[in-house]
Amino acid sequence: MDANLLGIYLNDHLAGATAGVDRSRHLARSCRGTEFGPAVEEVATEIAQDRRSLAHLMRQLDVPARRYKVSVGWAAEKLGRLKANGRLVHRSPLSTVIELEMLRVGVAGKLACWQTLRRLCDSEERLDAHLLDDLLRRAQRQLQTLEELHLRQVTTTFRTPDRATSGASR
Repeated sequence: MDANLLGIYLNDHLAGATAGVDRSRHLARSCRGTEFGPAVEEVATEIAQDRRSLAHLMRQLDVPARRYKVSVGWAAEKLGRLKANGRLVHRSPLSTVIELEMLRVGVAGKLACWQTLRRLCDSEERLDAHLLDDLLRRAQRQLQTLEELHLRQVTTTFRTPDRATSGASR
């Protein structure tokens, strides 16, 4: 196994995981008190646990964390919040759609990382197949939850306002 390439790969995923933790916590705060709140909070908690699991696996494999990559992941997440959402100061329903999409992309990437590490279990005794199987199942569940929330938010966000409720009259 090429330890150098594995180190680059895992550090790239650690940077992504850092961004994912921050993004999911931001979304959880934004959804607090809404119907999405509990589900987003659970996913955010699990994403933070998954980042810790990745850091643990890196230590098991003697792969040092590259702080500059982690810092880049953190900064990229902060810059990602500066996107246009049709409103200057406040969140719009589009903010939630976009953030759910970003989290789905991140969780899909994490799932690919767990699949890669699971494949390496046959040749790398320091990897725990049972742990990776659990992480795979959890990532699949997170992806399903985020997809369901996304579809619900899309339905709400892009619905045409009803004339009766929007105050428009003929």
